[in-house]
Parts: sequence; structure tokens; C-alpha cells
Amino acid sequence: MGNPKAFLTIPRQEAGYRPIHDRIADFGEVEQTLNTSERRQQASRCMDCGVPFCHWACPLGNRPPEFQDALYKGKWREAYEILTTTNDFPEFTGRICPALCEKSCVLKLTMDAPVTIREDEGAIAEAAFREGYIVPRTYPRKGKSVAVIGSGPAGLAAANQLNHRGYDVTVFERLEYVGGLLRFGIPNFKLNKAIIDRRVGIMEAEGITFKTNSDIDVTNLPDGFDAYCICTGTPQARDLNIPGRDLKGIHFALEMLAQQNRVLAGQTFSKEERISAKGKRVLVIGGGDTGSDCIGTSNRHGATSVTQIEIMPKPPVGDNPATPWPSWPMVLKTSSSHLEGCERRWSLASNKFIGKDGRVTGVEVEEVEWVPNPEGGRPTMKPTGKKEVIKADLVLLAMGFLKPQQPEFANNVFVAGDAATGASLVVRCIASGRKAAADIDSFLSKK
Repeated sequence: MGNPKAFLTIPRQEAGYRPIHDRIADFGEVEQTLNTSERRQQASRCMDCGVPFCHWACPLGNRPPEFQDALYKGKWREAYEILTTTNDFPEFTGRICPALCEKSCVLKLTMDAPVTIREDEGAIAEAAFREGYIVPRTYPRKGKSVAVIGSGPAGLAAANQLNHRGYDVTVFERLEYVGGLLRFGIPNFKLNKAIIDRRVGIMEAEGITFKTNSDIDVTNLPDGFDAYCICTGTPQARDLNIPGRDLKGIHFALEMLAQQNRVLAGQTFSKEERISAKGKRVLVIGGGDTGSDCIGTSNRHGATSVTQIEIMPKPPVGDNPATPWPSWPMVLKTSSSHLEGCERRWSLASNKFIGKDGRVTGVEVEEVEWVPNPEGGRPTMKPTGKKEVIKADLVLLAMGFLKPQQPEFANNVFVAGDAATGASLVVRCIASGRKAAADIDSFLSKK
């Protein structure tokens, strides 16, 4: 590294968020950026560890020490080239990845101040677009074709890699826009959809064909392709089948999030169809990232109040001895949406929905305790009998997704992303799509 001791004198500096009063008035991206000089300073903090745990922890096998060194030296094009040898879409992961690399950074483990790897990654990608480093390229053709079913992160990565390998790629998307989870599951305040369109435009110019509004039955795949890659995600959300579930005003989280993204894209909905939190008491059931996205969206709608409940106990703040490295640190996560205003509660199970005139007015919840399982593994939930009613005019279910059951496919059909593993991270889906592309290439090359 150019400055192997920079971490001793330069503190970690995050770009931070736009002021709350400003950002909740729109759906623009909440995260700010550092200037070029500050960004290079942050890159200089990388210690070029002999064993780079950041590289080990990244599902894509990104090489942070190498692209951080190039960034520190002002070699932005080189940094981007290093980054894209392992990651097709650093402009996506630079915005929405939970940064497993940073959780493994030696500076995180020793002083809780990791290198700003995710932000640096996003800055490199944006510089590459801004400076014109990213231009469509042509690749020698092999005369074979592959159909990719689904255009989420796994499908896009598989399509990109297959196209680079010389295959004629057609991506089928059942919805009206390309992007899958990126398009419909992630709010614009975290990922502006122009970022997706920009990348898809490059992919189209390089020869990939996208067909939207194409609902493909995976048991009856279209003819004319040498291989297929199934990247249909996890379409089925986990439901909460308790009394009162049929009341109006209870929705899956993605119903609201996807509709809001469609509204921002210019689509219109009738008053009856529109899922709006304006002037309502909102209850979000589920404590993960999707629930956080519901909080941010509800606040932007103008909700009267927002409450988020989670059935699991509240995790500790900062450090958790029960999940030491290299385990994922189970600690309290406070997102930008949480900071915008909500009440968060833990160890609450939902017993029944309460309503009036066919509409939800509240949820009866009960405190639970989690006791160690004598056989090991997941603790056992124990109801306490302490019940109360949380008033709500809008209930959003954000409790995850069910792993899809795939049929038995022919040997030229490959499955990638959430369709193979169940709900996971965008970065893991990109890695899965890349692996599927490599497996398809190996399969077709042998043929």
C-alpha cells in the first residue's frame, strides 16, 4: 500500500445521510457522498492485510485491498477494472450490500472502525460511469443461445456473464420492468431505479435481449435455446395466518413497496387500489430490512405513527459475545428509516387481528420469552400471558419469504439466486448468477 500506516492517523469517515427533515419529503437516495479527496483518504486506511478477511467474507470474492490501493493512488479506472473482475454490478452492491467485508475487516475486529469498503466500491462505480470508462463492448459469438428466466440480481449477473462468454442471451421477465427484487423490492431512497436502467442499457447495447411481461412456466420452458437459467426469486411471502387475517388494511410488505416504486415510475392506481400510510397508524410486523423499508416508505407517505414489532428478542448494541467473528454479528441494526421516526419493540408475538366494519383497527400481541433449548439449536419460545392491543389502521407483514420448491429439471436447466437457496442477499444472488453462468458455459462447451 502507498501508506500502510494511514489507519493510525485517519479516522473512519462515512458519507452519512441527508438531513431527516429533507429526505422524508421525497424518495431520493438518502445516502450522501464524500468528495474525491476524502474518498481517497478513506481508501488509504486499508492495511493490505496478509490474510484479507474482507476478501474471504465476500460472497463474490471481491479484492478490497487491491482496488483500495488503486483508489488511494487516484487510479480510478484501474480500481474499477479490479472491482469488475469479480462483481458485475458494483453500483448496486455499493448502495445496498450489508457489507460482509466490513464485518470481517481487521480494523472492525480490533477497533470497530472498518475501512469504508462499500462506500468506496460505490464511489468507484459512479466515477467509472461519470468518466466514461463504461462503454458497450462486443464479444465473439459461439452460436449457442441461453434463456434466463427472471431479471433480478441473479438473472442479470448470469445474463451478463453468459453474454461476455459469447452466448446469445434472452432474459424473460414476467413483470413490466427489468430488475426483479432490485426494481420492486427496494425503495428508491436506497436504490434509484435510474441506476438499474443505466446498467440494463449497457447490457442491451452489448447484445442481451430483454423481454418483459413474459410470464414463463418453468415446467414448460420456451423452445429454441441450448440451456436455461432459472432465476425467479422467492415470490411467496411468509403469511401470518391468525384470526382476522381477512380484514382490509393488512398487506404483505412487497405489495406496498412494489406499488410505491410503480407510482414513482409514473403508474397510477385507483383510491381503492392504492396502499397509502397517509394519516394512518402503521404497524410493521417483522424486524428485518424489508420492515425497515416499510417504515421509511410509511414516513414518506405521512403516517401518523409507525410501530415495528419483532418476535425475537432485542439484540445487544455494538457487540454480541454470543456471535463472535467469524459469525455474523447479531447486534442491533438502526437503519436510516429507523432514524426517521418509529417505535421499535421486541419479543412480541401476534395473536389476532382486531377490526371494525371489515377493516383492521389493531393487533393483539403477547410478550414472549426465549429460553435455551436443552437439545441445542434455536431457543424455545414461551408465551408469558402478557397481552395488549396495538392500534393500527395499516398492517404490513414483513416476515420473510418461503423457499420455492423447484421441479426436477432437465440437465440443461440451471437454477440460481433465491430460486435455488431461498431469500438471501443481493450480493449472494449476483455470486450465484455468476456461478450458474460458469456452469452453463462448462456444460455447453462439453456438448
